Amino acid sequence: MSQPATLLVIDDEAQIRKFLRISLSAQGYRVIEAANGTEGLAQAALARPDLVVLDLGLPDMDGQQVLRELREWSAVPVMVLSVRASELQKVDALDGGANDYVTKPFGIQEFLARVRALLRQVPQVGSNPAQANFGPLVVDFAFRRVTLAGAEIALTRKEYALLAQLARHPGRVITQRQLLKDIWGPTHVDDTHYLRIVVGHLRQKLGDDPTAPRFIVTEAGVGYRLMAPAP
Repeated sequence: MSQPATLLVIDDEAQIRKFLRISLSAQGYRVIEAANGTEGLAQAALARPDLVVLDLGLPDMDGQQVLRELREWSAVPVMVLSVRASELQKVDALDGGANDYVTKPFGIQEFLARVRALLRQVPQVGSNPAQANFGPLVVDFAFRRVTLAGAEIALTRKEYALLAQLARHPGRVITQRQLLKDIWGPTHVDDTHYLRIVVGHLRQKLGDDPTAPRFIVTEAGVGYRLMAPAP
């Protein structure tokens, strides 16, 4: 007998969560809940749900940000459930990786039908691992946390973004222009000194010698790649 599908509901309204829990449980689904974006991302990583129902108006971060961070490592279907009814909001969410968009107030029968439809879909791309391991270096995408030999390393947003970008493509060279575009934006693709400074700080925190690197390798004039240390 197959296991019931697990649905994660991320919504700060306790009444909405209770209503959805009762309605979905009555259909045989397993329901887990989160009241904010941080908790929702953690639950998504730990429980690996089959479907996420996401509110956009969360107390700690915007639901669009939750969606972006989730899409960095997971292809789980996401249904946005929000009071935001403008076409622009819907387009932004769908372009950002949402699979469906339902506005509040909503009819429960239509909602359940949309849930069934999403659960029938096979994700077009597989989920990436929630974390990447490079010997003693671990990059946890779900929790945006980096540890070295078990100790957490405090990184700035730019340092984490750079390391995470390299960690998602282990062994592959990512050009300076691509890193600058992805992390600083398209207007900074020629500001290579930004990149050199952040790489330098990141190497210091990782104890990585640029002349004999364990992790970050410079491809002169091209870009950088992340490698696992030799066994």
